[in-house]
Amino acid sequence: MKKKTKIWLIVLGVLALAIVVSCIVKATKSANKELVIRTHVVGEYTVENTVTATGTIEPVETVEVGTQVSGKVEKIYVDFNDVVKKGDLLAELDKQTLNQSVSRARASLTSAESQLNYAKLTYERTKQLYEANAATLAAYQEAQNSYTQAQMSKKNAQASYDQALVDLAYAEIYSPIDGIVLDRAVEVGQTVAASFSTPTLFTLANDLTKMQVEADVDEADIGQVKVGQKVTFTVDAYMEDSFEGTVSQIRMKPTTTSNVVTYTVIIDAPNPDQKLFPGMTASVTIVTEEQTGLAVPAEAFNFTPDEAVLKAMRKPEKPEGQRPEPPQGERPQMQDGMSAGEHNMVWVKNGDNMMPRPVKTGMSDGAYRIIEQGVQAGDSVVLSAQYVVKEKAVKKGENPFMPGPPGRNRNNNQQKK
Repeated sequence: MKKKTKIWLIVLGVLALAIVVSCIVKATKSANKELVIRTHVVGEYTVENTVTATGTIEPVETVEVGTQVSGKVEKIYVDFNDVVKKGDLLAELDKQTLNQSVSRARASLTSAESQLNYAKLTYERTKQLYEANAATLAAYQEAQNSYTQAQMSKKNAQASYDQALVDLAYAEIYSPIDGIVLDRAVEVGQTVAASFSTPTLFTLANDLTKMQVEADVDEADIGQVKVGQKVTFTVDAYMEDSFEGTVSQIRMKPTTTSNVVTYTVIIDAPNPDQKLFPGMTASVTIVTEEQTGLAVPAEAFNFTPDEAVLKAMRKPEKPEGQRPEPPQGERPQMQDGMSAGEHNMVWVKNGDNMMPRPVKTGMSDGAYRIIEQGVQAGDSVVLSAQYVVKEKAVKKGENPFMPGPPGRNRNNNQQKK
């Protein structure tokens, strides 16, 4: 019986010691805590909502220069990146076959003119004889028909000759615009055939100082894109540079790739330094909405102080004649033009005071929100407030988790004496 009593006394003693130690630890931690308040100073900020896309940089005007006649390329006068003017000679085809065609057409025309002259004389003579009753009606009609046929033959021969001259002129290929040669698709001696489609010999760009971005915008975002919106974009060649542009056209024709529907948005992109090359891939950001004004971080609207924080803050001292603020921890009444709700209330810190402030909000980009009414520039809006444990200073080389060597305190006490 005495043994059990001793055991219970030991257990009770251990529990009492644990309670005392726990109280000491809590008191120590409470004494070592400090209130840390994070604030943001209200200032002007631009909030933007954007749509991102990728696209390809292209010249505003591109012309493919081809040939309307077949033949062998005899001469080429321009190369890649050459600057050309409208009317400059770019290339020539072999003219031997075309010259022969002109010669044949000229001969046919001469023969048709001769037959026309003979038919005309025969018709006029037969007409005189018929009027003098010296020729039959059949002879007169035959002469008249021969004359008409000769006129048609002469017109056909003239058309063939004119066409041969045109084909000969097509053997010389001229630039239709002022621009720069982007591509040369033929070499000297190569034969080009203009049978069903016109072969492309050169690709010319009008002005590389004015480029455009053809961006593919997802169908979920295309409703936010409007003509005239501001655009910024980057290219891999100049990752540190940001280029600007403007939405100029939204094409209605959809493009479906792997069940993803996109629409082409044309963006005008000035290129005065000619850093942008045709075919570059652009990472595009289209600004769909923009508002500039006083703004605070979005996290300020999620902050509500707990009772411990409110007790730590002093009550505000009201100047004489000023309308008193509502008690801390209670929501004040909304001002005119403000709608009630948990997301249009912030807490403003003024010295050691923290007061709730109703606000009227505007646009938000997820990180910041425009404040249209309720705060002023320079106000300190509270983002968070919490107690943290103070860190104890530890001497260099000392382990805070190990007890000191025996006798240290005694030696120190002796030295102090």
